[in-house]
Amino acid sequence: MHFQSYLRVRAALGAVLLVTGSAAFGQSSAMLHTRALAATCANCHGTDGRAVPGEAMVRLAGLPKDQIVTRMQEFRDGKRPATVMHQISKGYTNEQIESIAAYFAARK
Repeated sequence: MHFQSYLRVRAALGAVLLVTGSAAFGQSSAMLHTRALAATCANCHGTDGRAVPGEAMVRLAGLPKDQIVTRMQEFRDGKRPATVMHQISKGYTNEQIESIAAYFAARK
C-alpha cells in the first residue's frame, strides 16, 4: 500500500471511530457542543457547575433553567451588576444561553 493511501485509510478510520465513539456514549454533536460551552464556566463555577462548598461562587448545577437564563441575559444586557459575568455573557447568543442553562439545570 502506498503511503498516501495508508494515510487516507487511517484518517477515514479515525473519523469513523470518532463518530461511533461519541454515538456509543449517546452524545450527539449538539450535546458535545453544549458540554463545550458549559465547560467554559468551570473555572469559576466548578466542573459541571458544582462550585466548591463554602466559596462565594454560585453553584449552577441543579438551578432552574429559567433562573439561569434570566441571570445570564441580565448580565449580558447590563441589568445585573457583575465583576466579569457582564463581559463573559456578551459572547453568548440566546440559543447558547438556553442550551447552557438546560445543561446545568439537568445536573444535580
